[in-house]
Amino acid sequence: MNRHSFDPTILRAYDIRGIYEQTLHGEDAFAIGIAFAAMQQDRGFGPRVAVGRDGRLSSPALAAQLAEGLQAGGAEVIDIGCGPTPMLYFAAHELDTGGAIQVTGSHNPPTHNGFKMVMGGHSFFGDDISALGEASRAGVARRSGGMMRHEDIQPAYIDRLASGARASGLSVIWDCGNGASGPVTEALVDRLDGQHKVLFPDIDGTFPNHHPNPVDPETLDLLRAEVAEAGADLGIGFDGDGDRIGVIDATGRQVPGDFLTAYLAQDIATRHAGAPIILDVKSSEAALRLIGDCGGTAEIWKTGHSHMKRRMKEISAPLAGEMSGHIFIKDGYLGFDDAIYAGVRVITQMVETGQSITAFMDSLPAQHATPELRIDCEDTRKFGAMDRIHSHVLTRHDEANVNAIDGVRVRSAAGWWLIRASNTEAALVARAEAGSAAGLEQLVDEIRTTLKAAGLDWHHP
Repeated sequence: MNRHSFDPTILRAYDIRGIYEQTLHGEDAFAIGIAFAAMQQDRGFGPRVAVGRDGRLSSPALAAQLAEGLQAGGAEVIDIGCGPTPMLYFAAHELDTGGAIQVTGSHNPPTHNGFKMVMGGHSFFGDDISALGEASRAGVARRSGGMMRHEDIQPAYIDRLASGARASGLSVIWDCGNGASGPVTEALVDRLDGQHKVLFPDIDGTFPNHHPNPVDPETLDLLRAEVAEAGADLGIGFDGDGDRIGVIDATGRQVPGDFLTAYLAQDIATRHAGAPIILDVKSSEAALRLIGDCGGTAEIWKTGHSHMKRRMKEISAPLAGEMSGHIFIKDGYLGFDDAIYAGVRVITQMVETGQSITAFMDSLPAQHATPELRIDCEDTRKFGAMDRIHSHVLTRHDEANVNAIDGVRVRSAAGWWLIRASNTEAALVARAEAGSAAGLEQLVDEIRTTLKAAGLDWHHP
């Protein structure tokens, strides 16, 4: 019987994540494995589990401990080795496994790591993670039949990425940021027309060139400079595990995830007239309108890759996207967040429609919006702070103008603003969008006042 208690800060809303050898240890990986294997078999999904890992320094050790735990729970482990998280999702589909686990710290600092999980074709998150923690505390019995084999899924994955791709006449810079997407991206671009340059393809878990977060504007500075120097049509950057994308257009502008989704919707909605297309709660009202204008039905949903994938299946959406750069494409693909595939779809759409991402950005109305604003807040305090924020907002605004599906999104005459708890960091996240610069300043002031009412002192830079 294996009994184990986790540090409560690592069992998060849609994955398990912590600081290696501080809040997350090898014993945790083993406990996750044995409990996951037991739950998968008890739920009738069989013993087969695909396991992958990113390039962090701690990932080999954690993946080994995870595999040991899975085998102790009677699982047949298929190890696909080091690669991007979407390759693990692809492997689960192609190899018809009942479950899949990627060891990855995603976009977080090098000292962090964690686990993204799938069971029965659905994201394993929320109540599933809570149930895993409870089962582990109660004790999980060892089971017989555990085994492990290795499978090289990368060639098949690259074949799928390249299928139907078009890039003739384009110049593209790809920034892998020393993350797990490097080797796959290099192999992919060798099969594409056009001119391509790949930056930092070597996997290095210390991330020596820049932090692996393609939403952070500073992270994209090197990509922006390369696009300018080459006179390229666009630049595409990835996070540490290849499931989040950042795009730079030919003028150096960063294309936010909501507008990138709206760009893809212009093509996808032609094949799915009236179908729901999902944006997360941080997304622009302008992006929502663009989706409606091209024939889609825009819906706002909870931020988080697991929430988005589950919602896509519930309402049969062909496309979904988040501000954070998670893009989910079911039209002609498998519906999970694959940044490399999203990049391929963008460049293919540019070739086939003749509308560049730069021309699309040029066509947008003037925006008065903040980027994602980060407010430091300890994991143990942030959800209590959100309860106080919600209560404060309802004393100041009509409930009809408050969307509480994920945090608090408030619409007013000036525009809208949002505060929500991050599920991956010790922070709250805020954002605002207005019709004018003065209106935006007013909304940011309201965010500051609301945070103060909840006991948080925040100074917007």
